[in-house]
Amino acid sequence: MPVITNIEDLRVLAKQRIPRMFYEYVDCGSWTESTYHANSDDFKRIKLRQRVAINMENRSTASTMIGQKVAMPVALAPTGLTGMLCADGEIKAALAAKKFGVPFTLSTMSICAIEDVAKATGGHPFWFQLYVMRDRDFIERLIDRAKAAKCSALMLTLDLQIIGQRHKDIKNGLSAPPKLTLPNILNMMTKPRWGLGMLGTPRRGFGNIIGHVKGIETMGTLSEWTAKQFDPALNWGDVEWIKKRWGGPLILKGIQDVEDARIAVSSGADALIVSNHGGRQLDGAPSSIAALPAIVEAVGKQIEVHMDGGIRSGQDVLKARALGARGTYIGRAFNYGVGALGEQGVAKALQIIHKELDLTMAFCGHTQIDRVDSGVLLPGSYAF
Repeated sequence: MPVITNIEDLRVLAKQRIPRMFYEYVDCGSWTESTYHANSDDFKRIKLRQRVAINMENRSTASTMIGQKVAMPVALAPTGLTGMLCADGEIKAALAAKKFGVPFTLSTMSICAIEDVAKATGGHPFWFQLYVMRDRDFIERLIDRAKAAKCSALMLTLDLQIIGQRHKDIKNGLSAPPKLTLPNILNMMTKPRWGLGMLGTPRRGFGNIIGHVKGIETMGTLSEWTAKQFDPALNWGDVEWIKKRWGGPLILKGIQDVEDARIAVSSGADALIVSNHGGRQLDGAPSSIAALPAIVEAVGKQIEVHMDGGIRSGQDVLKARALGARGTYIGRAFNYGVGALGEQGVAKALQIIHKELDLTMAFCGHTQIDRVDSGVLLPGSYAF
């Protein structure tokens, strides 16, 4: 077993251990992938301001996100197909998040169903992410299932009314479970650890959908259904309807524009996430960290502003916090952990990010994450 000291180590190990189509599903963006790479590259441009001879004792990264206490201002982002990176991947990620003290968000397009995660975590509250489909009866029942599972927040994704073109997924023939083509079989034969895990679980399809929608029993019909069901007509009126149906804390994911942020405030949401879907939708859009400051300035006093996209270290978390993000999300970083080592890998990813956040905060002269502001950054290095 290699010594793992950073998220990149987990990425390398995950690439070795999971089938190519699922690794490339995680590690890709749309079209030229320029926005995908900008998400992380723009973090590197921001320089930290080191301070010395300041008492660094009694440090704390504890904070809150939508009123919920968190061990650090980091949550696990909703990601589809996590349960194809290793057997029962969403359950394992949720357990790691529970033990660490950060929120886990389950995707509509997860492999493990809402009920599976709720049972495995012993009723510990997690968040649920909703995609809006044309079948509104299904959406109503999905929201009700999240309520029954005692999910403590609903996250509505707004930037996937239509699906961005991701060349690698098309070339790999991405599906869950994978189609038994000769190239896929040959590739899966080189991943025995993954294969044994998958043989030991019944969860190999989209658990929130199969068995809950009339006529969806097989991979083929599911693929056809999802292609037709993502609703391009989604609008702000639907947001108000969903908030009323849900009745609890609502987070809006996918905000990149100041005008949209202002509308999000008027919709009554409790938080918004500055996000470009990990560079997987509109290629050529700005990075999330570049879009963050203007949105914080416009609405940060009226609504809790979070961000995701490109976070690969605790230093990135500190930079986002310095630019006004109350909370941050990791997607690829924890998925690398799932693919590399299952629950242990997610725990390792969280430990790595926490240690980097704690040490960097101290080097920048702070002992309390809630007191961090743009003073920890070198002036001029964050003018996008």
